[in-house]
Amino acid sequence: MRTILDLELLNTFVAVVETESFTAAAPYVGRSQSAVSMQMQRLEQSLGKQLLVRTPKAVVPNASGNQLLEYARRLLALSDEASATITRQSELARVRLGVPDDYAASLLPQILRRFANEHPRVVIELVCEPSERLNRAIRDNRIDLAVVTRAPDQSIEVLRRERLVWVSSPTHAAWYSDPLPVALFETGTARAHVLRALADSGRAYHCTYSSASLSGLVTVVRSGLSVAGLALCSVPDSLRVIQDVEGLPQLDDLEIGILQNPLCDLRAVDRLRDSLRRDLSN
Repeated sequence: MRTILDLELLNTFVAVVETESFTAAAPYVGRSQSAVSMQMQRLEQSLGKQLLVRTPKAVVPNASGNQLLEYARRLLALSDEASATITRQSELARVRLGVPDDYAASLLPQILRRFANEHPRVVIELVCEPSERLNRAIRDNRIDLAVVTRAPDQSIEVLRRERLVWVSSPTHAAWYSDPLPVALFETGTARAHVLRALADSGRAYHCTYSSASLSGLVTVVRSGLSVAGLALCSVPDSLRVIQDVEGLPQLDDLEIGILQNPLCDLRAVDRLRDSLRRDLSN
């Protein structure tokens, strides 16, 4: 008898593998942890093979599971494509994604490349603005999704914590200057963290440059005129991270999260949101 693979079970299987947990996979497939576990038992029984290895720390695929994973992703992608074609929705879906430019270059390339391979009929319109403006863009219905730095007291789904570090030119020691020359973003949580750390430490400083863009800040710091506080993930190779032994005050971590426009109900938006959740979480 021919075995017919259940796409719903395959979708849950992929979620479990990518999150390494029945519990973490549950919200992605809209089921409870126990239901996810039962679905994986059904899938293994239907194939007559164990697919997952349950360890104290994670759930990981064995050799058979890794073989199935590639086919599962291809079948799910084909299912999406067939559904869109038959329902006359095969035209390109467009998702407006907002992200600060200091995260766009460091966090998004692999995520967007993977998403494009899995969902070739979705076009992403990328909007690069500071988190504060992206929050407004969500409220004004100008974008569908946004990856932002969480502001104080902001209710948001936090996906990862990112170190905020001091950076300087590799050939200058601007942090020895008194008062300390600092380049700052025009607005935002990173700017607030830097100013609060300096105020709490009593370190004298003066702002030498203010910019809305990462490239502007990097240019000034690379010239040796200033230091700056940047998310570790966005520090370019042309700058050096100043170590704690150099005496600059400790900076609080940044919390990176995701916002979704409540007025948008496109399936493509949900798919991109799930990809961002999966690949940005740490």
